Amino acid sequence: MATRARVRAPELVGAGGWLNTGGRELTLGDLRGKIVLLDFWTFCCINCLHVLDELRELEEKHRDTLVIVGVHSPKFVHEAEHQAVVDAVERYDVRHPVLDDPELVTWKQYAVRAWPRWWWWIPRAMWWRSTPVRGMRTPSPRWWTSWRPSTPPRARCAGGRAVCAAGVGAGGAAVPGKAIRLPSGGYLVADSGHHSLAELAADGETLVRRIGSGERGFADGPADRARFSEPQGLALLPDGGIVVADTVNHALRRYDPATGEVTTLAGTGRQWWQNSPTSGPGPEVDLSSPWDVAWFEDRVWIAMAGTHQLWSYDPESGTVAAAAGTTNEGLVDGPAAEAWFAQPSGLAAAGDRLWVADSETSAVRYVSRETDGSYTVRTAVGTGLFDFGHRDGEAGQALLQHPLGVTALPDGSVAIADTYNHALRRFDPVTGEVTTLATDLREPSGALVVDGDIAVVESARHRLTRLRLPEEALAVAATAHRTQRPATEVAPGRSSWT
Repeated sequence: MATRARVRAPELVGAGGWLNTGGRELTLGDLRGKIVLLDFWTFCCINCLHVLDELRELEEKHRDTLVIVGVHSPKFVHEAEHQAVVDAVERYDVRHPVLDDPELVTWKQYAVRAWPRWWWWIPRAMWWRSTPVRGMRTPSPRWWTSWRPSTPPRARCAGGRAVCAAGVGAGGAAVPGKAIRLPSGGYLVADSGHHSLAELAADGETLVRRIGSGERGFADGPADRARFSEPQGLALLPDGGIVVADTVNHALRRYDPATGEVTTLAGTGRQWWQNSPTSGPGPEVDLSSPWDVAWFEDRVWIAMAGTHQLWSYDPESGTVAAAAGTTNEGLVDGPAAEAWFAQPSGLAAAGDRLWVADSETSAVRYVSRETDGSYTVRTAVGTGLFDFGHRDGEAGQALLQHPLGVTALPDGSVAIADTYNHALRRFDPVTGEVTTLATDLREPSGALVVDGDIAVVESARHRLTRLRLPEEALAVAATAHRTQRPATEVAPGRSSWT
């Protein structure tokens, strides 16, 4: 009978240190005798965020037998900053221990090649096993059901989460995602950190009312009892209602300012996965991490980050349908049904164009209607999944870094919330030039025009920042990066990894 190959577990090492351990540095010795799940993730990756949602349920269900350890392994330069990891752990309410590995030391030791990836440590068998995950309700390994009930007492985690002293992941800070201007002159902000919407007065600071109970959940009803889960995008509808991209609930919600009622327009609370319907009555169709919404061509367009597509919702018929993208991740222009996106996260309608912040390709794209009524996708700025930086100039050679928002400006140009460059950029379709309007922001995720100025949503500073649009662009030193991963040497012979 063949024996299962054993893989010696390398030590967990990261220059950024540990989060959520009460200042303690964990070693493999601290985890001995426990079932351990190593989750290799990076906070830009939508599938990694899907996995974090699943892990909350998994660690609660198996809290007596399972220890989850996150290993943060960056793709973008910004993600290698320790404070950015601290902010992400708080933003996404991560409560298990997280190793910050900015130099990818542990990533290389475990031969990880893509995000997200799981490694399991099984104490009785004393072996590690790799499992690819996509954040789509990944099933537990087949050995889990038969092995777990016989877990001896010594393998249980004393005190449940004793190894996971609550630290950074308190989930208490407001994390604004997107914002819109209200007809009253105030603002409505998607406060994803508090799982609610916050109406602010015209000063952009004074809280007028909160929509949502503040507890993570999925419930319609009056403003004080409705529940959201990390809402992001907002759009004002022609009838005065407001549509909300309820991201982690995988749903499209509606808030009626006149009555205070919250209802669900589309989404079941389940995440869309392969072979699920891509059209039909809104409440019967699964969505996947809708990140932003915009009113365009008499419909609500949805940046469906989780499937790398754009969808649309027709309020007259109450139906949703995929509108652009194949679900393949990448940067491919052409007819809408054949185009590829990579985690579209921001939308802005301007005339006959729908502008798209395509975050994982560090690109700005747009959708326009052809004379035959079909739609075409084109790229204005950006070249692909692994090229990014901060470089102004002609759009063909300009670089962004994971932008999350776009805003149509009165002169016909487009403001770009260049999130990981902490900057506000501008693309002029007439000249084809990219310039920098402002720097020293902190993870801007959206912006809106306010009486000739621009209000920027600084998600990592938990505020709206109003700026006067400069008459001249800033001069910024150019930087360019390309994500590359060194090859991992392995010994000859048959591999036991799955």
